[in-house]
Amino acid sequence: MKKTILSLFVAAFTFSVNAQIKTPAPSPFQKTEQKVGLTDVTLEYSRPSMKGRKIFGGLVDFGKVWRTGANANTKLAFSTDFTIDGKKMKKGTYALYTIPGEKTWDIILYTDATNGGTPKNWDESKVAAKVKVTPLEIPIDIETFTITFDDLTNNSAVIGIMWEKTYVGLQFETPTDAMVTKQITQIMNGPSASDYYAAASYNLDTNKNMSDAKIWVDKAIEMTSKDPKFWMYRKQALIHAKTGNKKSAIAAAKTSLMLAEKAKNAGYIKMNKASLKEWGAM
Repeated sequence: MKKTILSLFVAAFTFSVNAQIKTPAPSPFQKTEQKVGLTDVTLEYSRPSMKGRKIFGGLVDFGKVWRTGANANTKLAFSTDFTIDGKKMKKGTYALYTIPGEKTWDIILYTDATNGGTPKNWDESKVAAKVKVTPLEIPIDIETFTITFDDLTNNSAVIGIMWEKTYVGLQFETPTDAMVTKQITQIMNGPSASDYYAAASYNLDTNKNMSDAKIWVDKAIEMTSKDPKFWMYRKQALIHAKTGNKKSAIAAAKTSLMLAEKAKNAGYIKMNKASLKEWGAM
């Protein structure tokens, strides 16, 4: 009898562990990724449905902070800095909260996006932006809570919040023009000193076309003449030595040594002294 009871207990326990029935979430999770110009914007939120209920002024109180969705707080992440209502905002992740009203809504970006809903203790210092907007009435019921990216341009978009017969929108702007202009300027001005240095270093490391490496490292040195770098002069010394320019290699090594001593970089001091000794300059 005891063995039978034990067997039934084990079977029941095994069934309870293995029989994990999956059912649909009442408020399904959604993740939306939108490119706005050159900025990646990611939205994560949960979507409750009306199910015959009155929403605004009913399920969602007027005049109180709302998580703007269900479950954990709604999250907005921006890959670049951006602007809302004329205010410059830092890139990163924000919680999206709202305070619905009959005539106006407040839309809030909150720097702490780790809340299970609304924060237990609201901290005004974490309010990164708060914008008052006017809700619009739409002619049909939106059964399931929806957030969209509307009115897309190269430089802006509108975060559209829809539920029941209400739509509210929050416009944000991205620095697309500034980003593109910066790229154009950099490309039109040609490679930077770092680009020339990297190319020269690659050719030295791979023993490939040392005449090009010499031209590139010399160009890097020329472009940084007002702020000389000991590591660039070290690379110049090695490349010149490899191309048979011993005199200029020694001069570059001495400059690298002087700069390294000024920076108190023991590694480069040691390497330059060893090279100068090898080349008969010490």
